[in-house]
Amino acid sequence: MSLSLNEAQTTAQVISRALPYIQRFAGKTVVVKYGGNAMVDDHLKESFARDIVLMKAVGINPVVVHGGGPQIGALLDELSIESRFVDGMRVTDSKTMDVVEMVLGATINKEIVNLISSAGGRAFGVTGKDGQLIQAKKLVVSHKTPEMSAPEIIDIGHVGEVASINKSIIDMLVQADFIPVIAPIGVGTDGTSYNINADLVAGKVAEVLQAEKLMLLTNVAGLQDKQGQILTGLSVGRVDELIEDGTIYGGMLPKIRCALDAVKSGVPYAHIIDGRVNHAVMLEIFTDEGVGTLITNQEHNGAS
Repeated sequence: MSLSLNEAQTTAQVISRALPYIQRFAGKTVVVKYGGNAMVDDHLKESFARDIVLMKAVGINPVVVHGGGPQIGALLDELSIESRFVDGMRVTDSKTMDVVEMVLGATINKEIVNLISSAGGRAFGVTGKDGQLIQAKKLVVSHKTPEMSAPEIIDIGHVGEVASINKSIIDMLVQADFIPVIAPIGVGTDGTSYNINADLVAGKVAEVLQAEKLMLLTNVAGLQDKQGQILTGLSVGRVDELIEDGTIYGGMLPKIRCALDAVKSGVPYAHIIDGRVNHAVMLEIFTDEGVGTLITNQEHNGAS
């Protein structure tokens, strides 16, 4: 289908406006945590894959880390395995861990690789167990009430946190011109498998790679103030204030802490972006408008 002259000129203008961003980020690494609606809506899945392939085509190095909580929950329901949560974290016994590995390491990981391949890219799927990419340790959860003399330690099973990331594996894939797609499953020193929060893994991967950007896709428009207005261009100090005064709370708190830790560890920009928006990743990379909240250590007035 041929374009009219006006349509062609509009397309040329869009590409021209993207040029400064392409020049700025060429050769840089961008870590994207993929989750939420963007993983279940077919149109959003395709637009995400095209965004990732476009980034690679113009010389940016995307690294994808994905979640899969709803899909894990759905399969557990089908298998009549009860889902229990402590402080928002899934209690993961051995049977549940088998399901986690099946869903994250096989079903979802391979689907993302296929989506990127269908969009013309070269993706390589791995879990954190492959080549001991993600060394993990058991996450210790404690609970204390004013009546208790000492905190209670709660065992939530195979739930872990990142001990270390084997950077050389990701470097090898990037140098071979692949787009790494990482499932957030880690392995302990004794070979035990651990389910790790995908936001946490993405943040740690961004830190280790000294990425230019960390992008966390969510199902919300971004961080909002108490009046419901989207906040962006936030400094580390301002985010600490918003946590202190209760503006940031609940489910957004772990995501913001993850972004904050990455920025404090040297990642210049962290973004909480609305994955429900078509081509959200491209909008955040190639425009000033963006679709969410920016956190940075640098003096910066724009959204990208």
